[in-house]
Amino acid sequence: MKRNKLFIGSRASKLALIYANKVKNEISKHYNKEIIIKDINTTGDNKIDIRLSELGGKGLFSKNIENELLNKNIDLAVHALKDLPSFDTEGLVTNCFLKRNNSNEVMISNSNKKLNDLVPGSIVGTSSFRREFQLKRIRKDLNFKLIRGNVDTRIRKLKNGEYDAIILAKAGLSSLNLDKEITQEFSNNDLIPSAGQGTIAVQCRKDDVEIIELLNKINHEKTSICVKAEREVLKVLDGDCETAVGATSKIVNDKIYLSGELFSIDGSRRYFYETSKKLSDFHMAGEEVGKKLKEESQGNYKK
Repeated sequence: MKRNKLFIGSRASKLALIYANKVKNEISKHYNKEIIIKDINTTGDNKIDIRLSELGGKGLFSKNIENELLNKNIDLAVHALKDLPSFDTEGLVTNCFLKRNNSNEVMISNSNKKLNDLVPGSIVGTSSFRREFQLKRIRKDLNFKLIRGNVDTRIRKLKNGEYDAIILAKAGLSSLNLDKEITQEFSNNDLIPSAGQGTIAVQCRKDDVEIIELLNKINHEKTSICVKAEREVLKVLDGDCETAVGATSKIVNDKIYLSGELFSIDGSRRYFYETSKKLSDFHMAGEEVGKKLKEESQGNYKK
């Protein structure tokens, strides 16, 4: 590669910088020159007391970073995949994924109680309608309250007594060495996670052949197949931040197994569909699940 330096763009949070450094370490195996991480403030990080949907959606975590990429101030961008909109921004491509971390959801509670043992009326913090609706199917007697901010901020709010329990992705806690805080871990069968959850994605300019060739060397193929299938579900549904949808997949031998879950706007109706396909047809699996959910819900999942 001709470049003497590589610039990686990342959100400025502690967790995001851990992810950026993981990408840096992988790239350094194939590139022996200087690699610089540039942290970039995002609108999503600056306004943490309002739902993302009210601010403009998932792109608030990526837009500023993508602008730096489009303006050639950085060579590539690192994102938590679940924070990226399902469609690529024009001129950019997201086609590189590190090996997926655990995609499970977890709960941390002040009382060290599991979900079924929480006192009726307990306040559970989450920023996700999907998680809220999933948990209401198990415990209708709990109260759900918006919580945003980085992982440390959320745990501090919990321990300050603002919440009785909070729901988070295990991948973030594990990366921050906070597994000891976990009270309960849910399997993907218990709570279907967000599409792409637990995956670090690397984005670059669509016409940057050098960087694309480099990123191909660090892409984890099985992760790539799974998350592309899951995100195909999102593309078909064309939802937004208020769309309560989850998708999870696994590869067994030469087949991909994909499950999708969708809730109505008010959370009163749940739609579920699963399929399996040979690996080469992973896009078809995502498309099939998305279409079935859309058909069953009759559009009753978005405003």
